[in-house]
Amino acid sequence: MRDGAGIPDDAGTAAGAGSGAGTPPRGRRRRRLLRWIGLVAVLLVLAGAAAGWWLYAKLDGNITEDTSAAAELRRYERERPAHFASGAQNILLIGSDSRAGSANAGYGQDGGTQRSDTTILLHLAADRRSATAVSIPRDLMAQVPECLGTDGSRTGDRFAQFNWAFQWGGAACTIRTVEKMTGIRVDHHMVVDFGGFKKMVDAVGGVEVCLKRPVDDAEAHLRLPAGRQVLGGEQALGFVRARYSLGDGSDTERMERQQQFLGSLWEKVSSNGVLLNPAKLYPVLDAATSSVTTDPGLASLRGLYELVRGVRDIPADQVRFLTVPRRPYAADPNRDELVEPDASRLFEQLRADRPVSVTAPAVSPSPDPEPAGPSRRASAEGSGEASPDGTGEASGDGSGGPSPTGSGTSSATTPAPAFTGTTAGTADCR
Repeated sequence: MRDGAGIPDDAGTAAGAGSGAGTPPRGRRRRRLLRWIGLVAVLLVLAGAAAGWWLYAKLDGNITEDTSAAAELRRYERERPAHFASGAQNILLIGSDSRAGSANAGYGQDGGTQRSDTTILLHLAADRRSATAVSIPRDLMAQVPECLGTDGSRTGDRFAQFNWAFQWGGAACTIRTVEKMTGIRVDHHMVVDFGGFKKMVDAVGGVEVCLKRPVDDAEAHLRLPAGRQVLGGEQALGFVRARYSLGDGSDTERMERQQQFLGSLWEKVSSNGVLLNPAKLYPVLDAATSSVTTDPGLASLRGLYELVRGVRDIPADQVRFLTVPRRPYAADPNRDELVEPDASRLFEQLRADRPVSVTAPAVSPSPDPEPAGPSRRASAEGSGEASPDGTGEASGDGSGGPSPTGSGTSSATTPAPAFTGTTAGTADCR
């Protein structure tokens, strides 16, 4: 068949296919390539989203939720302290000395019980411009309320050593003991054992400490030279737990070392090198989420993220560490008791979300270079407050700062009470 020009139809079609009337082979290849690129991009986005969701679900599922403590605290809700400062948060950090599990077996025989080896009340100011961490001695004599035991029985209200509360009734019993002692509402809690502590330290690449003297402590599995050094998880655990080979053998100096270590850890984790580097951040999140047992409010990656986001910009010199004012217990010098009214003054400041200042403890030469026994107490233990000259004596009004110039002085102009302590920005040798 021919068209009007006398050219066969199939010839015209063939000519059109090979001419510019159709799409050149190079153009078709370019379009095909763009389609493949688009498809690959979509697949990468989907794969990234799937991987992100898997990582989120994994980290979120790592966290152990302490539902039993939450239920026990609800039972006693009416007797718990009220919130006095909107926006402020109080978090109780509990270090368990449990020997259960392979990660903890090397530190003693598992007797089926655990006590709080370390307890710190962390107060986050409502404006998130400061944080105050208060160590509570494990040997402090305290009024422990009635608690629910692991076997379902209930212990009676009694005056006992503070760390027994955790053994008798777990986190809920410890929280209620702290609230009864301080009048401060505990909003959240975290419990970490030996293995979890080591895992978190290793995840951040170790933490720097500084020692005045070398350490050789077989009981703490610790041998360290003097000077600055970075401790891995195993060494760090020995450092914060050692008693008899460091200082005077008292729990006082051990708590000071723990505060020094936590200050260094705070700086390490809050640095841009960790928080802004996914390769470094993921191991930290994985270690943190798999190492802690928390209340339901923090038992999610979102809950922990909100907490970290709120504190990551606090300057190191505004992160304060101190120990509750205490002295040797009159009936047993191997135990502690609160120093009043110093302790009540500290608790009142935290309840009202008012500032607290810390001053370095007075430096006194050691009477001898030999390690002391566990019953020896540091001379500064008698008072938790320090005067501006660092002597450890409270000033005229007992607030630790200069006395108000007259009645009616506003809280904005009254100096913040000062207590013996340190900040996360302090990195001196201990």
